[in-house]
Order: sequence, then structure tokens, then C-alpha cells
Amino acid sequence: MWLKKTNATQAEYEDLCREIEVQLHFPIGFEGVYKWIVFLNSHTNPHIPVLNRYYGALQGVGLKLRGIDIRKHDTPAIVRRCQSDMLALFAHAANSEAVMALIPEALNIVRSYANLIRDGAVPIKELTIEKRLSKNLNEYRNMVPQAIAAQHLSREGRIVHAGQTLSYIVAYNRSRIAQNRALPTELVDENCPVDSEGYVDLLLASTANLLLPFGYNAAALRRWIKRTTG
Repeated sequence: MWLKKTNATQAEYEDLCREIEVQLHFPIGFEGVYKWIVFLNSHTNPHIPVLNRYYGALQGVGLKLRGIDIRKHDTPAIVRRCQSDMLALFAHAANSEAVMALIPEALNIVRSYANLIRDGAVPIKELTIEKRLSKNLNEYRNMVPQAIAAQHLSREGRIVHAGQTLSYIVAYNRSRIAQNRALPTELVDENCPVDSEGYVDLLLASTANLLLPFGYNAAALRRWIKRTTG
């Protein structure tokens, strides 16, 4: 339950929690007062914010994060690091207006990470994506990236099975055919070409997840980064 009252004190919210417990006879906890909070958009309807995906700054505590890329185990470390730096910047904001004022600086952070990726300055371990095989390889009808990585391993005589977690990178090839792009890390060597633009797309999608409530969708961010980078 999220409540908002202008100039309300923490004591008032705590009193309300006690009153709810008395009247409704079930316990309710008080999490804290937010300096600001951003509710992220629904995956099914990007025009509607949801209450279980958000980031915000609790007074005296710091950031509270739920349902964003930095919390997901399959987010590449380079994307997680970029999002972490953006959030660290926003953490200094005293209110939602200050968060919006910091967006240009946050976009500069994104640009710097995109340049690192395009310059080939990111180690493979920070580009690695981990996903679990939900079923055996022969049961996949749609070849999702983890199934493609498993297919590569199977061709090399490796055993793969449902429930196994696979690590792979997005490799580059001229045709950009999906079957050739999810390359398991076991088969990656120093000469493996990384799909830099594929990782920049992941970076921008992650940025859009944070900034869509402010009007920055992935398509707009791709146009912006194309204009602002060489």
C-alpha cells in the first residue's frame, strides 16, 4: 500500500499503521518515507505503471529497488554496472523534480558505457549472459538464446539438459542470424567477434526501463545515441 499526504510526518504514518491494525485486526508494517519514487511501466501495457516495479530513495536508508534489470540474474555485468551508476546519481536527488533534472547527466553515463562497448574495452566476463534451460534441447520449438547456446554445446559433444544454467555472449556475424549469435562462453576465444551493437541495444533497453516514465523509450534512446556518438 502506497500513501501520499503533503507534509506528512513519519509519526503520522506510524499512527495510521497502528489504527489499521486495531480496526482490521491484522498486522501491517511501516517501511518508511520516500523522498521520491518512480513506478515503472507494465511489460504488457507500457502506458500503465505498476506497483511491483519501482526504484526510489527512502529517507535515511538509501535506494529501494524492485523488478529492475540490476536485480535480475541474467543481466550482463556491463549493463548492471551502467544502471547502478545511473541509480547512484539519482540517489543524491532530494525529490522527483531533482531526479528529472539529473536525467541529462544520467544519459551521459549511458553514452560512456556505449562507447566502452563499441571500443571493445569491455572484458568477456562483463558481457556474459546467464540463462537457465527450462526444458531439454529437443523440446524447444522457438530457439531462444539459451537454447541456441545449448545447441552449440551439443554439437561439440557436451551434455546439456533441462534445468542447466548456460553462459553465453552475443557474437557478431554479418547475417545476424540468431542461430549463430548466442555463443556459449566455453567456445569463446580471444578472436571471437562480439556484437557490439547488440550489447548497446541491451544497454538502451535497460535505460528505457528506468526512464520510460519520463518519456524516454528504447526507440528514442537509439535515435539519441546515434546522434550523439560517432
